[in-house]
Amino acid sequence: MVKVGVLGLQGAFREHAHSVEATGAEAIIIKKVEQLEEVDGLILPGGESTAMRRLIDKYDFMDSLRQFAKSGKPIFGTCAGLILLAGEIVDYDEPHLGVMNIKVARNSFGRQRESFEAKLNIKEVADDFIGVFIRAPHIVEVGENVEVLSIHDDRIVAAKQGQFLGCSFHPELTDDHRMTEYFIDMVKESLKKPV
Repeated sequence: MVKVGVLGLQGAFREHAHSVEATGAEAIIIKKVEQLEEVDGLILPGGESTAMRRLIDKYDFMDSLRQFAKSGKPIFGTCAGLILLAGEIVDYDEPHLGVMNIKVARNSFGRQRESFEAKLNIKEVADDFIGVFIRAPHIVEVGENVEVLSIHDDRIVAAKQGQFLGCSFHPELTDDHRMTEYFIDMVKESLKKPV
């Protein structure tokens, strides 16, 4: 059975774990660095990117997360998780993990009270996926090898680059598990590749 870790320092990690289990995969909430060795793929959940980064630093996760990314195992970042993956962040000097060739803007859809839902067409996933946007970032620009998967309101809200998948919205806050399933398929594919 595929084992998917969900970084459990802050944010909607329980909802992601539930979504992973709904697809038939095993979810492991990652609270300790050593647990990263047990999983085949990793989800960086939505939450508050600055708070998440503080906790990543506090619990010495950064080097291990970078190693995980280098290992070729898939990583899926949603909302704040997308910000962690981005190679460039508007108004920030340096990225967090910086593994995706994308530039993101934080809170680009407004504050908490401007949260909304929108029907999205997501390439290879669905043409009727309801995306939940909460203080969501968006992808301002993509570099080479990045495939744009979804655009809403002329803004890129989902993209993929190699084993990395990122989206602005919260797929875990609905009962539609197709986006999580898409990531699980990426994890299954990566397990077929020779190490």
